Parts: sequence; structure tokens; C-alpha cells
Amino acid sequence: MSLLRVASKPCLSSSGTLLIWLPTVIMQAKPHPCSESSDSCTPATTPQLILLCTALIMIAVGYGGVTSSSLAFGADQLKHFQNNASKIESYFSWSYATSSFSAIVGSVGLVYLQENYGWRIGYGVLVALVLFAVLTFFSGSVWYLRLNPTKNLVNGLFKVMVASYRNRNIKLFSGDTELEYHSKGSTLSHPSGKLRFLNKACIIQDPERDLNGEGTAVNPWKLCTVDQVEELKSLIKIMPIWITRIVMSLNTCQGSFAVLQATSLDRHIGSKFQLPAGSVSSFALVFIVAWIILYDRILLPLASRIRGKTVHFSTKSRMGCGVFISFLSMAAMATMEGIRRAVAINEGYENNPDGVLHMSILWVLPQYALMGFAEGLNAISQNEFYISELPKSMSSIASSLYMLSMAIASLLSSFLMTTINNLTNRGGKESWISSNINKGHYDYLHWVLAGLSITNFLFFLAFSKAYGPLKDEKFEAQGTAEDGKA
Repeated sequence: MSLLRVASKPCLSSSGTLLIWLPTVIMQAKPHPCSESSDSCTPATTPQLILLCTALIMIAVGYGGVTSSSLAFGADQLKHFQNNASKIESYFSWSYATSSFSAIVGSVGLVYLQENYGWRIGYGVLVALVLFAVLTFFSGSVWYLRLNPTKNLVNGLFKVMVASYRNRNIKLFSGDTELEYHSKGSTLSHPSGKLRFLNKACIIQDPERDLNGEGTAVNPWKLCTVDQVEELKSLIKIMPIWITRIVMSLNTCQGSFAVLQATSLDRHIGSKFQLPAGSVSSFALVFIVAWIILYDRILLPLASRIRGKTVHFSTKSRMGCGVFISFLSMAAMATMEGIRRAVAINEGYENNPDGVLHMSILWVLPQYALMGFAEGLNAISQNEFYISELPKSMSSIASSLYMLSMAIASLLSSFLMTTINNLTNRGGKESWISSNINKGHYDYLHWVLAGLSITNFLFFLAFSKAYGPLKDEKFEAQGTAEDGKA
């Protein structure tokens, strides 16, 4: 991952944040305020809309680029360390902890500033923080390990699919009788035996016809290297486990419900501080950070001291625990919502969704604690799994898969909500996801999510078993076998 490619993304995101802030200080960059005496508002002009859309696009592209490249770039800096697996595990843990802490600052601190001091101060502080982050990144550039940028991997993956289809009539034989096409410096002698139909993409049928004078493929859409074939196989192999992350992410895409639920509860913490309803999700983030500190600084060192050697829990075991705890969090959320709804009806708030119950916001702590532990286990190990299992040349793709699963889950969540709404409001009935949280049945919704989660856990167990041993486990087994021979 090249430094220039990584550095361009935060610069783009910070520029977009600056553009978002401009309308708060330049009156001409935003529509006139709505009149309090009438319901009419002045619509935004075309230049104002262009400014807003440009800012949002820059932030989205920049943030997406940062999340997809920063993890891979950081992992590259640890390539020459001994005990690389534990170093990478710790790196991913603290990277996620830092992101969670930043989200806490944003959902609590910045929301508080915007509510009490206005958008100008709130966005101004955000711009200052983003610029500080960019300057901090560049300040360490002299110590970064610089790697040459890799080829277009996505293009190479498509070439393998096209080439294997075009060569579909080639017959594969057992053994090493085929002549395969290798890239220069490749360490792979032959393609693996799994997904053998893709091996047809790297078979040289006629050297004089398929290769030019330099020994490279005449048509890269008909003849690919063994490395390219194995890259596509690696990506296909992890897809089932990646899909379980999409299903799990559905549970974290219920932000609007969290706000509705928090609005109906007593949000006072202490005698003076009232937690903003939009900040209730910060509870889960706090538990994520707490879990990472507990796991990385207490549990792992303690287990290593007891065993007398460095202890490293496999990514699959941590992912599986996270998926199961995600089910527990949905069950807890459904139970809590059932209790809250019963209290609302008993206190006479069935037709008043804005009423505040005699029920503390602290009642939601168990569900967010479980959600935080689930995310802390699964999200970190997912990123680590992709980086360690995919070839090094695919590190940028590996670090993009987690955020891609979140994006797909967000779209699926919208589809799921629409489907449930259409199914439950038939015959004039109140929808489960009614805007009146006291009349709806959000507890039923979360029992549905709990059912999906436990099904997802069973699928994860099956996919994990079918995947076989991890690369680290294979190397450890080989090392043990060699020590036994010695």
C-alpha cells in the first residue's frame, strides 16, 4: 500500500468536512432561515446544492478510502516483526478501539456542542480535529515503511473469471502434467486442488501461440498467472464467512430505534447531565473500548503467563463468539423493549410516544454491553482474518471487506424494515415499526433479528468447519512436525 494512495484519502475527507462547515459561516452558502410566522421555506439554490453534494461525496469517498487503506497500511508496517500474528492482533484491536473512542467523542461531545453552541462551533471543532489528524499522519511519514503500489487486483480477478470460462473445454489431469503460466518471482509452484475449474485460466495450451517473445501472455484475458488464480480462490473461499458478518451487521443498523427508545426513557445521569438521545449508541462503543482493554491488557497476558508461552486465540474462535453474543444482545434488546412497552402502557403513554417514562436509561446497558462485546470480538477478528488469509497483494481488498459488509447490511436493513412494515400493517393494524414506539412492537422485530442471529451462528459453525485450518495454524502444525522429526 503506497503512502501517496493512503495520504490522498484523509486529505479528500478533510476538504469535504471544510466544505460542510462553510455554510455555517458564509450566509450565501445556505438557504435563508425559515420564517417562524409561516410554513414556507426558501429552497436551496443550485450552487448551494452543488456545494453540499460535493462536500458529502468528498467525505464519503475520503472516509471509505481511509477505512479501506489505513488498516492495510498499518499492517504493512508490522511485516518485519517477529511474532507477527500477535502484533497484528494487537494492532487491529487498538485501531478499532481508537475508532470507537473517536465515535464516542463524536456522538457525545460534538452532539453536545452542536445542541448547545450551534452548528458553527460544532462543525468548526470537527474541522480542527480532522486537520489535526491529517497533520499527525504526515508528521510520521519519515518513519513509514514505503511499499511499491501493486497492480490492479480487481481487473486481475475479472481476467481469471473470463479466462477460466473461455478455457472451459480444457481437460485437467491429475498430477503435474499441465504447463502453467507463472509470474516473475512467484513462489507458487502449482495451483491448489480446490476450485479446480479456475485452474483452466492458467494452463498454457500452446506456448508459441499463448506466449510472446518475452514469455508473457499474449492475451491476459485468456491466460492468467497461477498467482491471479489463487487470489480469486482465496477471495471466494472467505465469502461464506464474510456473509455471516453481513447478517450480524443487520443488528447494528437499528439506529433510529435506539433514538426512539432513548427518547422515552429518563436520560438523566446524575443530577445535572442529560444524555442526548442521539448519543445512546455510545454505550456500545464504551463497552467495545472496555473489552479491547480487558482482552489485550489483562486476559491475553494472564493466559500467556499461565501457559508459559504467548497465547493467541484464533480469528475463527473470536468471530464465532462474537456472532453468538450478537444473538444474546438481540434477545436482551427484545426483552428490554417488551418491558419498556409494558411500562409505557401501564403509565398511560400508549398514545403519547413523546412521554418520558419513570424508567432510567441505564436499563439499556445490558443490551449495549452485549452488543459492544460482540462487535469487539467479531469486527476486529474479521479484519484480522481477511488480512492474514488473503494474499499480501490483496491487502487493500482485505481491509475493504468489513466496511463493504456494513454498507450491504445497511441496504438489507432498509429492505427488511420495509418488508416487515408491509406485512404487519395489513388490515389496518398498527405496524411493528410504527412511529409511535408505544403502539408498535419493536420487541417482535428484535426477536426476528435474534432468530436470524442464531441461524447465522449455526451457518458460521458450518462455514468455519468447511474452511479448514487457518494459515497460521498450518504453519504452526508444520513447525511442530519438523521439530518432531528433529
